[in-house]
Amino acid sequence: MSRTTIAPPDSVSCTPSRAARELELKRVELDLAVHLGRIRTVPDAAGGARRVPRAEIDRLRAQPGFPDSLRETVLAVGTAEGAALLEVPPTRFTRLARLGLVVPVRFYLNRYRAVVWLYLAEELKQFAADRTNAFLLTGRTPEVFRSQLAAGVDLRPRNWRGRHLGFLLRQAEDPWQHAGALAGFLDPLQVAEIVKDPYERSHLNRFRPVPPAHCAPGTPAAHLVEKITMAEDPDEIDWLRSDLQRTLDEARVDQPAPRPSAKRTVPCPPEQRAAPGEPDTERPARGLLNRLCRRKPAALPTGTRKHPQRLRDAYSARNSPSWTTDTSRRPSRS
Repeated sequence: MSRTTIAPPDSVSCTPSRAARELELKRVELDLAVHLGRIRTVPDAAGGARRVPRAEIDRLRAQPGFPDSLRETVLAVGTAEGAALLEVPPTRFTRLARLGLVVPVRFYLNRYRAVVWLYLAEELKQFAADRTNAFLLTGRTPEVFRSQLAAGVDLRPRNWRGRHLGFLLRQAEDPWQHAGALAGFLDPLQVAEIVKDPYERSHLNRFRPVPPAHCAPGTPAAHLVEKITMAEDPDEIDWLRSDLQRTLDEARVDQPAPRPSAKRTVPCPPEQRAAPGEPDTERPARGLLNRLCRRKPAALPTGTRKHPQRLRDAYSARNSPSWTTDTSRRPSRS
């Protein structure tokens, strides 16, 4: 009986799931810490997900107050908790978020397919401690802000896209990955207008980011997530298109997109090539197929074209075995 050899764990880096356990974090908290640049990751040599170096884990575990100090830096709160940190009503906190004064760090869809925005508690504490923001927390909202709210402004999706794009660009290691991050926030039709080569589009799609919320394709939840992740404002779209065009020019110079190799043709032997002035014919078939192609059909008796019965009798006589032509060898019927 053969024994299965278990590969020892990597002593240099580990998977995100194992790093979360060693840092006493939830997986979503670890992902957010990587997103914010609090935890350094390295590419996987085998081409898988990025890994966390062991030295980075040792550095974080050696910090004073671990693990509570690390958890506080990645604590994300919703509207109710954020309003409590700012000491304002939840409705006022929502207005501040719609105006872009507080920027969400993550979002998810609840069971009712409603978007739940999450904010970094550490940033909200800094916002409340800044004295220049005191007039936004108490008193009447300024007229310029009230007019924007009345017009339906909501900068939460755009601010989240800008923050998430910054994270993706920090993780990019070459121009193609940089271009893929930019293309992830544009509609596929707009990407096709910029990248007209189908091989370049196929190569670019390999580096498009995955949706932040896992939803089944084609469902209403997936359409809602797509609406949040795709740029909507004209100035935002123009900036992404121009930056994508510039990055693609750099990527083409750095490393062109792979293309399928040309089909190899088998050269015809010299003895089978057509002489000058003669029409070039196809290579003759070999083996049994060649003999069958060169075999001339036997002439049929005259007068069989207009009589189908004579044609069938002639065809049977021509293709019957030799022993059947001699009636003396045929078995007698009892």
